[in-house]
Amino acid sequence: MTAPTSRTSVRLAARPVGYPDDSTWDVVTEDVPAPGDGQVVVAVDHLSIDPAMRGWLNDVRSYVPPVGLGEVMRALGTGTVVASRHPHWTPGDTVSGMVGVTEVAVVDGDALQPTDLDVAPAPTWLGALGMTGMTAYFGLLDVGRAQAGDTVVVSAAAGAVGSVVGQLAKARGCRVVGIAGGPEKCTWLREIGFDEAIDRHDGPLLKQLRAAAPEGIDVYFDNVGGETLDAALATLRRGARVVLCGAISGYNEETLPPGPRRYLSLLVFRATMAGFVVFDYEDRYPEAVAEIGALVRGGRLVARETVATGGVAAFGQTLLDLYAGRSTGKLVLAV
Repeated sequence: MTAPTSRTSVRLAARPVGYPDDSTWDVVTEDVPAPGDGQVVVAVDHLSIDPAMRGWLNDVRSYVPPVGLGEVMRALGTGTVVASRHPHWTPGDTVSGMVGVTEVAVVDGDALQPTDLDVAPAPTWLGALGMTGMTAYFGLLDVGRAQAGDTVVVSAAAGAVGSVVGQLAKARGCRVVGIAGGPEKCTWLREIGFDEAIDRHDGPLLKQLRAAAPEGIDVYFDNVGGETLDAALATLRRGARVVLCGAISGYNEETLPPGPRRYLSLLVFRATMAGFVVFDYEDRYPEAVAEIGALVRGGRLVARETVATGGVAAFGQTLLDLYAGRSTGKLVLAV
């Protein structure tokens, strides 16, 4: 297997204000760097398109450093090893890891994980069996401490993380309510086992939430923030746990959105609200992969991916499609 000598990559040209546009990116054809000791050359086949990418473009302190100007855009991906100077990897191995938005990645071999394409196709290793699934699993079970009988409410429930959260909660014996945008997404949520699906466009959200969870919410898994978070805070049950996973409603705003107005509900209902970063659970990923994989094989968890086409040159538009809600399940870009 011969390693390619050139590649197309997407590099950060300018930090965006508001939504990224064409001026944010440089799409370049360049030579593939020679691998150093311990590095691996990966022919990338799929890239993960994630809400967190917008935060990585801001030059602010966060859980990871921002993408530097001129650097290849950060992205998780899957691919095949085509050259290796690492003792664990050989050409032909299929892997996943932080490869970047490029056709051919040169990465530290210690940062890669194996993917078994006999178990699931590559896009699923970026979704339910990848970082998406890990986020859902540890956020729901470790941070949210969900248990049988709980009422669990999930925002952006038809998205990558939300759809897995809901199905994991059902598998644990919870009653699950999903919030999504549009009747098609709500229909799909009911098809995969959600007890209730709320269309956020269909009238006041607080009224809908109180009707769907009349006894209150035990676990609220938040992917949206803003008014959706406020409505959930107003519907908590005593001892509730609010899991802060993301706040996609404000990622592309030019000014900071207002904070939660109903935060005193945490006091009234003796509730807790906690954020988390999935990378903190890295040593336990095999635990999550084993449980989610068993649910997928047993037909108790549907792993759905929306696979966009167009290669790395389509990355910018595909990222905008994510923020516009034009995908269901995990959004992946085929390279």
